[in-house]
Amino acid sequence: MIDVKQTLAGAEERMEMAAMFLEESLNRVRAGRANVAILDGVRVNSYGSMVPLNQVANVSCPDARTIAIRPWDKKAIRDIEKAIMDSDVGITPENNGEVIRLGIPQPTEERRKELVKQCNKIGEKAKVEVRNVRGEIKEKLKKAIKDGLSEDNEKDAELELQKIHDKYIKKLDDLLAAKQKEIMTV
Repeated sequence: MIDVKQTLAGAEERMEMAAMFLEESLNRVRAGRANVAILDGVRVNSYGSMVPLNQVANVSCPDARTIAIRPWDKKAIRDIEKAIMDSDVGITPENNGEVIRLGIPQPTEERRKELVKQCNKIGEKAKVEVRNVRGEIKEKLKKAIKDGLSEDNEKDAELELQKIHDKYIKKLDDLLAAKQKEIMTV
């Protein structure tokens, strides 16, 4: 017989992972304000191995429209610039020999709408994952009736599962709404 509480806790954990995935993905979407998270996916060739940008340089936002990258080893400037150019960040780096600067352009109205659509697609993937977890656990609970779980316990567990599902769908919607507001604010 399955442990209902443990099964629900596992489901909640997987739903939390979907929410974390959405949060990380939304942080990488460039909303017009400087945010060091858009460089999280950039890998730099440092002494023959590919490492995250933040392991070879100090990354900061001196103002709302600029990201400054100060390499710890000045010889790495060319590698860092190349890594940024090759990534999907879409910003051309400028360097003065010591610091690499990324100027974040103000997105147009059309570009903002595209970004909102992109965020909604990412959000829908996360919601589908949450729904899939709910579906899998429901199936497990239905099969558990055959293994000796009472129907009342199964119904209570399904109700609890639905509450967890609703909580995470609302969390995902809130994350999306906050990102949309950030993108659409001029």
